[in-house]
Amino acid sequence: MRITVAAVGRGRGASEQNLCDLYWERAAALGPKLGISKFDFVIVDVSRGTSAPARMDEEAAKLARRLPTPSHHIALDEAGRPLSSEAFARHLAKLRDGGCRDLVFLIGGPDGLNPALKQAAQERLAFGPQTWPHLMVRAMLAEQIYRALAILSGHPYHRGRST
Repeated sequence: MRITVAAVGRGRGASEQNLCDLYWERAAALGPKLGISKFDFVIVDVSRGTSAPARMDEEAAKLARRLPTPSHHIALDEAGRPLSSEAFARHLAKLRDGGCRDLVFLIGGPDGLNPALKQAAQERLAFGPQTWPHLMVRAMLAEQIYRALAILSGHPYHRGRST
């Protein structure tokens, strides 16, 4: 399986992006042992459209052009399903073992993720009911992917309940 994070907005030099990169590198180091062959980021610029709906439409179109097809999409959305770290790890393993070739996590920009893109996603994932800055969501997602792989590999990073 290959994992892609598709996000709106560049985070050059931001501390959140540095944290994201750290966990992404750690995940990439564990991934091959667990059947995850590639870790990729697709980043598109924030639109300069005149309204939030126009910006989200433009950003969604940019993202859609760069996503692998076919792929299983999980939209990050505060109204999505919250999962414990252990349940998230089990879910990634289930997707991988079920033959999912490309898994894509979608993260919106400052205006959020285009509603049509959210609706088209096979799943929605929440990091709680709060609204988080999009760069923080990237870092949290990268950490949770790394944590999930640590859980699946028996790595001591995760000290919570075992699966």
